[in-house]
Amino acid sequence: MLNHRPARRPLTLVAVAVLAALTALASYAAAGTAAGDDRHRSGPDADAPLVIGHRGAPGYRPEHTLASYALAARLGTDYVEPDLVSTKNGVLVARHEPEISGTTDVAEHPQFADRRTTKSLDGADVTGWFTEDFTLAELKTLRAKERIPELRPRNTLYDGRYEIPTFQEVIDLTRRLSRELDRRIGLYPETKHPTYFKRQGLALERPLIKLLRRNGLDSPRAKVFVQSFEVANLRYLDRRLGVPLLELLDSPEVQPYDAVVRGDGITYGDLASDAGLDEVAGYADGIGPWKPYIVPRDASEGSLEPTDFVDRAHRAGLEVHAYTFRNENSFLPSELRSGTDPALYGDAFSEYEQFFRLGVDGVFSDNPDTAVEARAGLYN
Repeated sequence: MLNHRPARRPLTLVAVAVLAALTALASYAAAGTAAGDDRHRSGPDADAPLVIGHRGAPGYRPEHTLASYALAARLGTDYVEPDLVSTKNGVLVARHEPEISGTTDVAEHPQFADRRTTKSLDGADVTGWFTEDFTLAELKTLRAKERIPELRPRNTLYDGRYEIPTFQEVIDLTRRLSRELDRRIGLYPETKHPTYFKRQGLALERPLIKLLRRNGLDSPRAKVFVQSFEVANLRYLDRRLGVPLLELLDSPEVQPYDAVVRGDGITYGDLASDAGLDEVAGYADGIGPWKPYIVPRDASEGSLEPTDFVDRAHRAGLEVHAYTFRNENSFLPSELRSGTDPALYGDAFSEYEQFFRLGVDGVFSDNPDTAVEARAGLYN
């Protein structure tokens, strides 16, 4: 199910989208990839949920590295998901947050010691090093490291091996992998903290649009989704991009930060209401809920009865791509955990199977091979 919004773009932009679609098709044909009628799905069952490699395959490699994205593709993911932030010179790079001390070795570089600072990031004071204070050349001297070594100690083996990739490098990688694997690997970029970057004169949207168009990826037939936790930038992109968009939902009591700035009081819980879902359907094709919107948990982290969220979103014409699925006990509901060690794997298959049976259209996964195998058990 991929129900695109009614066409409301000006004729000139529609023409651009058509030309981009032709470019994208030619590019993928040259890559030697085969595509079915549904350009967003692959595999034997077009109705099967999508598997989205959340930050690549961070269950096995440091997140947001070319190695992580490449592994995700080889493990069977349909899409790789780069979070996009900006450098000082306006280049889009893949990092989970603009503050990079937790995911790089920046603290070990004495030449950058004076860049450590405290900034207000979406209303919270954050201290560290920020991508927008570095040129791309400077960021390329850093190396990635495991973000949660206490849960993924094996990933620390790869600390110091990988650069911070640009979005263009991620695009190039997916094309190479599409040729190698003989199937199209999609892109699922997230614009991170768009209001924050806009306030610094480094808005993410125009560079994103430019890169997608330059690479022939701005059309409904391109295997691309764009996502955001904010609303205003998705509305902006809706008027300018031909690819499907997805609104992410944080905890129900939290407000999208652009709503905080506007002072309009809207929360993610409001967006998850029937009226909110109808509103989202006016500018986006999908909704990306935090898992408890679908299967809530009690105070002891045990699963409660599922909600009707998926059915309500589908009635509004939205796809549902839920986040985030991880194998470790720390992230599973209590009844699916194995022992007391938070780093041990629990019964992740049962969680996937429950969400698949509830009708989700896609899952963001840190362990895409687990998601692919769980899907195969139900859909192949």
